[in-house]
Amino acid sequence: MTSLYVREITREEHLAHLRRFPDASHLQIPEWGGVKPDWLPESIGWFEGEATSADPHDAMVAAALVLYRPMPGTRRYLAYLPDGPAIDWRTPRLERWLDPLIAHLERIGAFAVRMGPPVVVRHWDAATVTAGIADPGVRHLRDLPAAGIDGHALDAAERLRRLGWRPCDEDDGSGFGLGQPRYGCHIPLAGRSEDDLRGALAPYFEQSLRTAESADVLVSWVSDADLPEFHRLYTATASHDGFKARPLDYFRRMWQALNDSDEDRLRLYVAEYEGEVLSGALMINVGSRAWHSYPASGRRGRGLRPSSALLWRMLCDARASGAETYDLRSITPTLTEDRLLGRLRFKTGAGGRAVEYLGEWELPVGSQGKLLHRALGVYLGRR
Repeated sequence: MTSLYVREITREEHLAHLRRFPDASHLQIPEWGGVKPDWLPESIGWFEGEATSADPHDAMVAAALVLYRPMPGTRRYLAYLPDGPAIDWRTPRLERWLDPLIAHLERIGAFAVRMGPPVVVRHWDAATVTAGIADPGVRHLRDLPAAGIDGHALDAAERLRRLGWRPCDEDDGSGFGLGQPRYGCHIPLAGRSEDDLRGALAPYFEQSLRTAESADVLVSWVSDADLPEFHRLYTATASHDGFKARPLDYFRRMWQALNDSDEDRLRLYVAEYEGEVLSGALMINVGSRAWHSYPASGRRGRGLRPSSALLWRMLCDARASGAETYDLRSITPTLTEDRLLGRLRFKTGAGGRAVEYLGEWELPVGSQGKLLHRALGVYLGRR
């Protein structure tokens, strides 16, 4: 078997690879590095051959975006691969891919590596989740029978443990508040008509959609000029739901970075009634997937169900654009009453199936890796 090595690649090389293998996460495209000013981005590639005699004609077989978080006062970094890397996670020899990655990151100065394998372990269909929510004896998604379990993903988890990686959700509390959610929600679009999607809506979602349609709630795909109005709703949502809102400049930076190479990479949709914007959300398009991001709504007009109309329009537009999956992003796996359960009902009511990813994993690198990792966690926890 040919050995692999990892080296830095140019943005153009990364984009060329994505044109041939387009199904990367939006967090793994080179444009995403321009969204995160506190991190230093690097595009890397895996090549077949020997690093000691790297040939410019060596074939690149995978690519990834690495974000480096500097450790204050040092030249050392936390290296983070969100929703990545997109390598062969089914292989029994994961070290073939991970060893050259770690070697490269250690040369750069990484003291720890964090990654989020884009692998789904389990999934549950919408009807099963709805029944679980209604059953007081069910407290967690894991209490429900899964519609599918990927044995290769379970094997990958065991291989990572044997290689010294630690799952981040088993952190002892010294973590530093970054990372992607372990549980998400997907609506399959491939091979389905708009009528198929409408027929899969839960009765309560269908009723909400009819309410919005009867009230003539208007949903539009708008421009970046509408970002301030979207941000107004987003900050109201953050205040209501108890999370820290990102500043308007973050979304302006996201718009500029993601739409730099592809003007249809990021879209903004809003739902209006009689000229007033009631809800909004971003859609990120990469490869065969569309991501529903930063949904926002105010208190006014909630009885008109603008969020249902908004999601339905975005879902149909994604299908018409050729997306095979509509990713509704994070959900709570806990099925007891709390402020997040309403979001889970909303997303599964739209026909989404709940998914559990392999989760994020960390590995300290070098003799001081564990010490510096702990120190960075303390530093970020105080900010």
